[in-house]
Amino acid sequence: MTTIANRLAAETSPYLLQHAHNPVAWQPWDAAALEQARREDKPILLSIGYSACHWCHVMAHESFEDAATAALMNQLYVNIKVDREERPDLDKIYQLAHQLLARRGGGWPLTVFLDPHDHTPIFAGTYFPPQPRHNLPSFSHMLQQVADFYHQRKDDLAENSRMLLQALRAVEGGNASAMPGAALAAQACAALAGDYDARHGGFGDAPKFPMTSSLELLLRRGHGGDAAAMDMALHALRCMAVSGLFDQLGGGFFRYSVDERWEIPHFEKMLYDNALLLALYSQAHAAGGQAVYGATAHATAAWLMTAMQAAEGGYYATLDADAAGEEGSYYVWDANAARALLSAEEWAVARRCFGLDLPANFEGRRHLRRMADPNSEDEPLLDTARAKLLAARGLRAAPRRDEKILTAWNGMAIRAMALAGHWLDKPEYLAAATRAAGFLQHNSWRDGRLFACYKDGQARFPAYLDDYACLLDGLLELLQARWHDDWLAWAIALADDLLARFADGERGGFYFTAVDHESLLHRPKPLSDESTPSGNGVAALALLRLGHLLGDARYLRAAERTLQAASEAMQRYPAAHAALLCALDDWLEPQQIVILRGAAPAMAAWLREAALPWHPRRLVFAIPAEAAGLPPGLAARPAGDAVLAYVCANGACRPPLDAPARLRELLLV
Repeated sequence: MTTIANRLAAETSPYLLQHAHNPVAWQPWDAAALEQARREDKPILLSIGYSACHWCHVMAHESFEDAATAALMNQLYVNIKVDREERPDLDKIYQLAHQLLARRGGGWPLTVFLDPHDHTPIFAGTYFPPQPRHNLPSFSHMLQQVADFYHQRKDDLAENSRMLLQALRAVEGGNASAMPGAALAAQACAALAGDYDARHGGFGDAPKFPMTSSLELLLRRGHGGDAAAMDMALHALRCMAVSGLFDQLGGGFFRYSVDERWEIPHFEKMLYDNALLLALYSQAHAAGGQAVYGATAHATAAWLMTAMQAAEGGYYATLDADAAGEEGSYYVWDANAARALLSAEEWAVARRCFGLDLPANFEGRRHLRRMADPNSEDEPLLDTARAKLLAARGLRAAPRRDEKILTAWNGMAIRAMALAGHWLDKPEYLAAATRAAGFLQHNSWRDGRLFACYKDGQARFPAYLDDYACLLDGLLELLQARWHDDWLAWAIALADDLLARFADGERGGFYFTAVDHESLLHRPKPLSDESTPSGNGVAALALLRLGHLLGDARYLRAAERTLQAASEAMQRYPAAHAALLCALDDWLEPQQIVILRGAAPAMAAWLREAALPWHPRRLVFAIPAEAAGLPPGLAARPAGDAVLAYVCANGACRPPLDAPARLRELLLV
């Protein structure tokens, strides 16, 4: 049966386009849809998801493609579909509302029924089945019940809305208070230790997520002398690298594990997970860890370049969990099929290292994990076996790729590829990061304003806090790996725009949306980490670094006020604010800034000397003698006839050094 396209057909989001031919009269979140709901006094059914979401696909197939269910939706509601990757502002508001209403965490698909006049939630849930099961009512039953409640109980709804708005405002924290102390980081690490899985690595039970912000805090604390924190971080990274969470053939990490052993993942791959994990594995490698950290970083960086980077330079958003309608089918193996592809010698090594002859662990087939390391003489055999299996896998129906280019996630990827290129000595990784930055500057920065999403030749949606903060953070990391005058000028412009459009001038910190953003139910100021680091934490960290680099007190003061604004929230639950705690560490013990000036070829050896050993609070910038248009704080450190090193820490700068040995004596270790 041919279905007439709904209003989503004019969108660029792959997720919205997946629903463009549903019998549901879906509309995007825009003025026309909101006005229709108000005019007709119909509640809004808001459905939020994303293209790689498995349960979004399930609910779509069961309910949104069903003619009877669609007819009921169209009769009772104005139906609005939102891609949470394009509109994280809406997702943050209504995920938080769901949490307050349901008293538990949300997820995707997020299903929220809204009052058409003020857009407050009437009821919220996630996945609803077509028939009652798993203690969930049927979706059709919910549709009728909520519509009846809206039309018959409007006085109750008004009071519920008032209370919910009060709760939303209270969650964001109070006024700025005294700067929190260093003890908070130790408290956070103690809480993480209490939740740590000493056998399998990671935190908590199933489902188990990487919790990258927590791992970064542990690595930082470990470098500062907390041996238990370092042990947790490195153990977790090793466990994930050899597990089913990591694609042992093609590289890259899946989103999370459905079990506590990291054996079976939820098979979608997200750009942000891989960017954040690549940064961590590169840092673990630089800290002198085992070979597995460098090898995992290489495999992840290679996957990002080959599978996720557009020819124009930007990085795509996600790979779907499903292929040909089956979750995980692209990745799992039948032992006999694998054996038929390999020589007897290759099979012997692959069987032992990947557990190919063990019992099936996913729907009658085997998902690979690293069961053993090969002997040195067997490594070539494992390499050829992996190559053959990967080539055969490439002939299968592949997962769909969401080719949106999201600015925040690209900022994370730029940072990660710059770190990997620097610490793994891979110029091609730096080149990939540079291409991504160039793509965003050319396509997503227009007339002095940043945009959040690029797809099909269109930059859309004014950028959010995370876009500014993560891109600024990425550019500062890229500048350390490869100086570019334009990157510094752009970083300054981004920081200035961040302060002008997002800062809370009264209480400190940053709102998620700009001052001129569309008026919504609530203006969030997110402080805690989620699947990505808190935008306030990343902004504070990046502004501290830029402020110390340039000697600009505006940036330092904005970071300080962010930490003060977050103080109460951080003290209530330190472990939930790892990104802010990393920024607090840099505020309490300011970074050591090393500025190298001279001819670019001559500075290469100095740069290697200044960077080693790795230290989370040391920043090194090699600025060529011919650099132009430097801000006053940098121009005051001129180049000489030979390379000069300027070392600044704790508010003081030493006289320039002209010998690498003298520089080595001053470095933080």
